Amino acid sequence: MTSPVSILIVEDDAEIGEFISRYLAAHDIQTKVASNAQEMAAAFGAGAYDLLILDLNLPDEDGLSICRRVRSERRLPIIILTAQSEDIDKILGLELGADDYIVKPFNSRELLARIRAVLRRTEAPSAVDGRTVRQAYLFSGWRVDVLAREVVAPCGMKVAMTGAEFDLLHALCENPNRVLTREQLINMTHGPTSGPFERSIDVLISRLRQKIEADPKKPALIQTVRSEGYIFSTQVVRA
Repeated sequence: MTSPVSILIVEDDAEIGEFISRYLAAHDIQTKVASNAQEMAAAFGAGAYDLLILDLNLPDEDGLSICRRVRSERRLPIIILTAQSEDIDKILGLELGADDYIVKPFNSRELLARIRAVLRRTEAPSAVDGRTVRQAYLFSGWRVDVLAREVVAPCGMKVAMTGAEFDLLHALCENPNRVLTREQLINMTHGPTSGPFERSIDVLISRLRQKIEADPKKPALIQTVRSEGYIFSTQVVRA
């Protein structure tokens, strides 16, 4: 990442917010800390950010509600930060469009690794000799432009995807007609820092099916292989 990164931290615990801000500043990442939804809205109105770190437990609005609203309004990567370790909170956050989550108490180096991984997945297209390099996959009338991070439906319309959804589709396109376990998909999309939270892949598969399957209840493209994982059952051509 060559340009300065700016992150908005929404955290009602001033000590935690200040700790994250100082730690990221030591790694050349600019930050702004907001303690509630109102301050978050003011921060969005005053500047642009590359990523949002969002605490789930805020005094004026539930973090999951904020996640849903931010996802509907802007293309901004979201990492959920929560003291709640129950799987349901992580699952709901992913269902609402969060790109990753981390549970308090957390290791600062792990948080930085998660941030860098999410930012890498949402970087702008690269260029070689002044020309933007393109790489795309075609399947069943769909087009996935990897560097532009765009997905175009057979009808020609662009389909909005979260960073995590796009990365999962990219991984499937790279491995068509091959059974992939949940652990393999986690490593392909999030890397080894994500931990063994396999249910997150099930959530992302469900969300992706809603967007690319003709009938998500009877998926023809992303098929479940009982007791093994998933298979992307279609011919994929690299363009």
